Amino acid sequence: MLEHVDPFNGTEVTDLPAPSGLAATWWWPKPQVGNTHPGACHPLGMVSACAFSGAYPTGYGLYDLSTEGVPRRIHDEYVASGFTHFQQSGTGAIRKYYNYFRVTPMLEPLDGLGKEFALTEEEASPGYYAATLDNGVRAEITVGPKSAVHRYTFPEHKDARVVVDMSTGGLTIPYSATVPLRAYLESIAPGKAQGQIVVEGAPLSVYLECDAPSWRQMLWYDRRLMPAGARLDLDHIRPTTLRPFGLMWAGPSLAGQTVELRMGFSLRGVDQARENLRRDCGTGQGRFAKRLSTTRSAWTDLLDSIMVETESDERREVFYTALYHSLLKPCFARDESPFWTADGPFVFDISTMWDIYRTQLPLLTALQPGKAIDLANALLTICEQEGNLPIGYRMARGSDRFSRQASALAHTFLADLCQLDIPGIDWDWALVNMQADLRRTYGEDFLLTGRAHPISHTLDLAFAYWCTAKVADRVEDKPLVTELTALADRWRNAFGDDGLLLDSNFYEGTKYNYSFRLLHDMAAHIDDVGGDDAFVALLDAFFGFGAAPVTQPGIDPSPEEMAAGYALGRFEGLNNEPDMEAPWAYHYAGRPDRTAEVVHGIVHQQYARGRGGLPGNDDSGGLSSWYVWASLGLFPVAGQNIFLLHPPAFSGATVAMSRGRLRIETDGFVEPVAGGAVQHVQSVTFDGEPVSSWIDGSRLHAGGTLRFVLGPEPSTWGTDERPPSMPDPVEAPAPTSP
Repeated sequence: MLEHVDPFNGTEVTDLPAPSGLAATWWWPKPQVGNTHPGACHPLGMVSACAFSGAYPTGYGLYDLSTEGVPRRIHDEYVASGFTHFQQSGTGAIRKYYNYFRVTPMLEPLDGLGKEFALTEEEASPGYYAATLDNGVRAEITVGPKSAVHRYTFPEHKDARVVVDMSTGGLTIPYSATVPLRAYLESIAPGKAQGQIVVEGAPLSVYLECDAPSWRQMLWYDRRLMPAGARLDLDHIRPTTLRPFGLMWAGPSLAGQTVELRMGFSLRGVDQARENLRRDCGTGQGRFAKRLSTTRSAWTDLLDSIMVETESDERREVFYTALYHSLLKPCFARDESPFWTADGPFVFDISTMWDIYRTQLPLLTALQPGKAIDLANALLTICEQEGNLPIGYRMARGSDRFSRQASALAHTFLADLCQLDIPGIDWDWALVNMQADLRRTYGEDFLLTGRAHPISHTLDLAFAYWCTAKVADRVEDKPLVTELTALADRWRNAFGDDGLLLDSNFYEGTKYNYSFRLLHDMAAHIDDVGGDDAFVALLDAFFGFGAAPVTQPGIDPSPEEMAAGYALGRFEGLNNEPDMEAPWAYHYAGRPDRTAEVVHGIVHQQYARGRGGLPGNDDSGGLSSWYVWASLGLFPVAGQNIFLLHPPAFSGATVAMSRGRLRIETDGFVEPVAGGAVQHVQSVTFDGEPVSSWIDGSRLHAGGTLRFVLGPEPSTWGTDERPPSMPDPVEAPAPTSP
């Protein structure tokens, strides 16, 4: 399925056809750009590599920093000052940025380093990126899990060069550069060098091999050559004292001559970086083609794990591009922790749990259960070593700076793994860390007063107690189950009499965006609101049924414009993540037909092919994985081990789930179009047995045949039997009010 993936998707300002119907009423508060990059990536690998323009936020592309509306351009065309490594994927402001070890193929003097070359003939596919610089050099890059391989094709020139700048990092927009704290670099043999930079407390080592036997190999500092120097040590670098430094290979080139540069990376020293390069690329010259072939095979295996059936090339491309973006992050780097000595799983670029825990992590669990177990064990080790289960985790010391987003989201992921009974986790150990984490940060307020502000954290923590009770039940600690389940009922303290959350200071949204999350006791919540009709009325207003179309923010929207948009209390339309599960709240009130209408509007009007095909920041695959699930007719209720069902967007599909092959079939399917008629479920069977609007996750993960019968009008399917609420291990005592 490699040919159906477009890595350029999401790299430019959102450019979708004018919306109609419900989709025209949804308001977008966040930046209207996917913030993706087209660089070479290995699935869930440690390394990426891409052209570097210094733009926000990945280092690739055209735009300045943006937090809302349409981003401003800082470049009129695609340019690059070289090719860097370690990029974020689809995120917004993740405090600091990567883009280390810039490599620039030059025909210019070293004084010209940093010049921006116009890019032409860009190409990208999974594991491969290529472009031609306006100096005539053709650049191609591929990567392995812990390595990158560059291949440059030069024109004829008397003094060509490949320059590696070890001093660069971050972005070129104000206040976004990353300065190494310490560094060293040494030339160890012709065509071989190694070094290390310490960035944000993380020691990042590199081992380099360059196939240019007739060229000179030299270190340089402050753009001046060190022809007799074999080692450079910088013990204490400050922003005011930083001078560019690195190494280069230089010599005459013939027309069409290629130079290959291989780079192995490690967070545990240059010796391990060298071994990583050998493991990824083997030995000897000319390793580019073999590494590219191996990386493409890895992508092929993953992308082939889901096969969809459609006659639409456009919809096939949107789907497989979404699946590709869903499998870029987090970065798995086994045996690479720089902060503790024990070997084992280490994972970074969890950016962030708030974005990925509902859709991307369930997809990872389904398609790559071994990776899911590695991630869980890495999270637990981080908690043990650093004191908390992180909301976000980067390649940096003290990297969790995202606690305001949410609380205790790792508990949701762990609860799913526990209920699915995927082996590989010591659940006694997990329970100790899960319990301890619940009492940190906002958890103290939750325990003392029954609430935590922002009030959405009250829902996070209540659900985390429920999830932790699942693990306690597994290890047969019944008294603890009772204690945790009682605390889980404090979700009620977050809501007012109107069925909406209490006023608070919400992260990237309003109380409306957080009021319709899928709680563990939806039946009680709907009762508190006043019953099905009252709850559906709240949802209808939120999703814009009967509302007029809205105008989206443009460039530099005013505070008044943004305030007016927020005051609508409207669904964000997958421009952002806080309400991405809300369409399925209708299921709990017996109205799956409403879910079908909303999901149809999102799937077919908020995603498209092309550089402008995403409605907002992809956020490490948060939006893309939503699309994958929604297109299949499934939505995982994270932490509860159930899937909610709705009309699939494809006539058929096959999914390699964690324990078996899931076949999705339809009867009465009509190829959907944007703004066209909505199909509705008439009935569903799983392996011939009728099912209502939900199915147990363990059954689905084991594989089988899920068959949807579809029609043009709503039916009685899903109107009586509701998804489970409070399927607790034991009956909880009555909650105590704060």
